Amino acid sequence: MLCVHIASDRRLHMSKIVLGAIAGIIFGALDVGLMLPMSFPDKTTALLGAFSSRFAIGFVIGCVQLPGWPGWLVGVLFGLLISLPDAIITHKYVPILVLGGIGGLIIGGLIHGWRANI
Repeated sequence: MLCVHIASDRRLHMSKIVLGAIAGIIFGALDVGLMLPMSFPDKTTALLGAFSSRFAIGFVIGCVQLPGWPGWLVGVLFGLLISLPDAIITHKYVPILVLGGIGGLIIGGLIHGWRANI
């Protein structure tokens, strides 16, 4: 579990749900930043859709527990599943699925660990 060190050397343990929400906000912001230079017919809608999808990846990974699965694999699974509808709608399979899978892998590994929890 990730901890935040406080000045008095006490540790504040954050729940996995909070960590997932924070990770989702960061992942969504990074994805929006990558999309800013691009042009879209409705740029605001495209950016909001991308942010909400990436936020959902972080939040869901923080909420779910699959016993016996390594965290990185949980992340890849949900990163791909949540990214799939956007990839199908836009026909941009490779960039959307690769970014969703890599982001999910990193978030899942950081939140749930890199090894299987048996």
